[in-house]
Amino acid sequence: MTLKFRCPQELDGLLPLPIPATRGLPDWFKTMPRQALNPTVSIEDDTVKRCPPFIDAMTAGFLIPLICDVRVESGEFTWDNDLPPARGVAFERSPIGFHPASQVIGSPLFDQDRLLIKFHNLWTIEVPAGYSLLFTHPANRFDLPFTTLTGVVDCDRYHDTRIHFPAHWHNAAFNGVLSKGTPVAQCIPIKREAWTAETAVFIAEEAMANRDLSERIRREKGVYRRHYRV
Repeated sequence: MTLKFRCPQELDGLLPLPIPATRGLPDWFKTMPRQALNPTVSIEDDTVKRCPPFIDAMTAGFLIPLICDVRVESGEFTWDNDLPPARGVAFERSPIGFHPASQVIGSPLFDQDRLLIKFHNLWTIEVPAGYSLLFTHPANRFDLPFTTLTGVVDCDRYHDTRIHFPAHWHNAAFNGVLSKGTPVAQCIPIKREAWTAETAVFIAEEAMANRDLSERIRREKGVYRRHYRV
């Protein structure tokens, strides 16, 4: 299965490429220990670095990068993005735009005195028929000073123009540089299917399986990782 990323010809070789999320793990994750002392029970315990669901979320799909360095000082955003003139397809020249606060009025994101930022993405994205893309904040990237809003786009049909990423700048105290290539969104293909929910109580065999697996997890480390993870 292939995601097709396309950009205007003038930008070929100038834009940072979308990358598989497996290649975008942050430095803090790479350097953190696999185990640490649990002071409650005084034993070495696994950290999230050994938690498959935590890792698999971070490595699912692709990461969309920031197109250039953005400097933030006292709430002011500046950048220097020297792109060539557009000869064919017009494209945004700034790495970010803004949404008025009124667009999220009534939501927890609303702040009368603050705008929402919008990361500009200069790639179109196409997925195979029957698939959509879940766009969201890069999974478990709590270190980033913004939170990208989550949305789903039917990119098997809607792929001839670009999709930008609104975000809430939650760290008003941040001063520094967001580097070119910083992941601003994660996109994960999802197959469009109709689902229904079914509820039931355990039958005897299921109750036994539940007890057995729970006891196995209590006795052994890495049961899910070694026996159930795809």
